[in-house]
Amino acid sequence: MSSSKKHERRRARESALALLYSSDITETDAKALVEEGRYPAEDFDFPEYAERLVLGVSEHSDAIDGHLAATSENWALDRMPVVDRAVLRLAVYEMLYVDEVPVSVAINEAVELAKAFGGEDDSSRFVNGVLGRIARALESEGESAGEAAETADAATAAPADEAEGAQPTASEKLPAPMEEEAAHGGE
Repeated sequence: MSSSKKHERRRARESALALLYSSDITETDAKALVEEGRYPAEDFDFPEYAERLVLGVSEHSDAIDGHLAATSENWALDRMPVVDRAVLRLAVYEMLYVDEVPVSVAINEAVELAKAFGGEDDSSRFVNGVLGRIARALESEGESAGEAAETADAATAAPADEAEGAQPTASEKLPAPMEEEAAHGGE
């Protein structure tokens, strides 16, 4: 994929995230916001791919939330920070329904969104862990787009500490769900 197409997709994901966030905090259906052109700002850029993402998340919300609830046992969806929940929903939609986006790319893009916009200091790590568990579940169920088998372990590695450039050890790559969710404030 060309660099400009990657950049366009990233901007589309950011736009979709903003709209999903707005939808969640205003308790307004995301599909209605798109159809009515009610965007978070007047000069809001809303690319075609962003519309596809938002409408897809809206259409498949029950299945997406089911996957999230099943993999974040000690962290209820309604208790997650709104931005983190929106990032997770976008990524799960891409993992399940967008064949041209490899699972590893969906996870990596979600981690980048969480780093940039996440509601907590450890949002990117939390998002990474939840999506990694979903990727492994998809792999074992045979539902993945074919990439989960080779990328689940690599994609779920905890991001390196950017400030210090430290690489995670083998034991840090995939923390136990209870520890990770507890660190993020789960019950």
